[in-house]
Amino acid sequence: MIRSLKRTLLSHNLESPKWSPAEVAVPGCELRHYKAGIWASTVIRGASQKEALRQGFRKLLHYIQGENETETKIEMTVPVTCLVQPGTTEYKVSFFVPTKHQSSPPEPTDPDVFLEERKGAAIFVRSFGGFASVEKFSKEAKALADTLQKEGQSFHSDFYYTAGYNSPFTLFNRHNEVWYFKKEELEGLWMAKNFLGKIGKLLV
Repeated sequence: MIRSLKRTLLSHNLESPKWSPAEVAVPGCELRHYKAGIWASTVIRGASQKEALRQGFRKLLHYIQGENETETKIEMTVPVTCLVQPGTTEYKVSFFVPTKHQSSPPEPTDPDVFLEERKGAAIFVRSFGGFASVEKFSKEAKALADTLQKEGQSFHSDFYYTAGYNSPFTLFNRHNEVWYFKKEELEGLWMAKNFLGKIGKLLV
């Protein structure tokens, strides 16, 4: 019941991707098993991480407000995630497509927005509050990586995801996360390098 309540509180009354906690605890973080699902995403290149998140969110907002082939308005979900690969200026911003649209999500009309099917994955999660700057996300990601290395956990260290759960207008009880993927569980389009290779071909 406590675990279910936590998932409800994290959603802030908005739908979020389905996950279950791992049976084995990892000190200093959570290990969640996320179920497969379809996400709406866009890739922003050549901008700062802050600007990429702003541009990416705006494109996704237009998609859920009806800029799609059926002009369907789609409910907002949380979190908004951002794929970060340190040392690059290429970011993928995404949000989870609500369950009622999972079987047949409307196709985006913006060529920069696309639908991706993410397979199930095990993800290490570190949570923190307050307003999350790029520097804060980077600091928390490093702290999570240090924890996982200390605990002898196998994870993909060359990229991580940031996850934001709140509107900029929410002043209190803010919730943010950083994610690293458990190495042996990573599959399909969750893999950053494979994903970016596919997107590169689409943009040629």
